[in-house]
Amino acid sequence: MEITVQSLLGAGAKCMEPEMEGLIKVLQHSLGLNEFGEGRQYRNHFVAGGRDIAVCQKAVALGHMQEHPASVITGGSAWFSVTPAGINYVALNSPKRTPAPILTRSQKRYRRFLDYGDMFESFIDFCRWDAEPERSWN
Repeated sequence: MEITVQSLLGAGAKCMEPEMEGLIKVLQHSLGLNEFGEGRQYRNHFVAGGRDIAVCQKAVALGHMQEHPASVITGGSAWFSVTPAGINYVALNSPKRTPAPILTRSQKRYRRFLDYGDMFESFIDFCRWDAEPERSWN
């Protein structure tokens, strides 16, 4: 049996080529989004330099970006904007955030201790304070 990345990841998993991963990161950055494609799209430009120029030119060839001429404002470098097709590409191909783990009561209490514990001499003092009925989490 041949072992491939796809067989290790599972049948339905997306396997992104390194150059396409660079493309999605540039598109996300151009739009002001995080690595999961989340956030408010508060910009739509990217001034490319170094290796990013090749990534942006590939995006232009794919129809995901549009190249604009260099200017004084961009320091003599060409700048790129994301097209509607690029925005759709980001929405469809950004990695999904893994869900937060489900915590037990004890794990939740310990996380609260990490937040509030500096106010107490011992963990048991914190536990007594934490168990008082007026706490919003009780």
